[in-house]
Amino acid sequence: MSNGMSVDKISMIGCDRVDSESYLPDAEKIVEGNPAQTLWHCYDSKDQTFGAGIWQGEPGTHRVNYTEEEVCFLLQGRVVVTDNEGNTKELNQGDMFAIPAGFQGTWTTIESAKKLYVIYEK
Repeated sequence: MSNGMSVDKISMIGCDRVDSESYLPDAEKIVEGNPAQTLWHCYDSKDQTFGAGIWQGEPGTHRVNYTEEEVCFLLQGRVVVTDNEGNTKELNQGDMFAIPAGFQGTWTTIESAKKLYVIYEK
């Protein structure tokens, strides 16, 4: 029994699949360094609540305020995520982690990093 969905609807995820977008966080969010970022956003669901892609960041610290749920797999590099109370979590190449919606704090890229991400936003 077919649901009418074709394999043509399968989206490939990769830096070579879509154009990149390079940017800096807003100036008021930068805490330290030059946290330049590049994004390859490869997929969005029809209702725009679910997406996936690859993110790359350069050394520096910026403030974050997650409105979305995000699951990440760190492909390379090292980062430290710090909550507003000063608690830290160091994440290294090969780590897979989830950041819940509502998290606020800072993201520090210690070594140039690249992550595969999947996001869900209600």
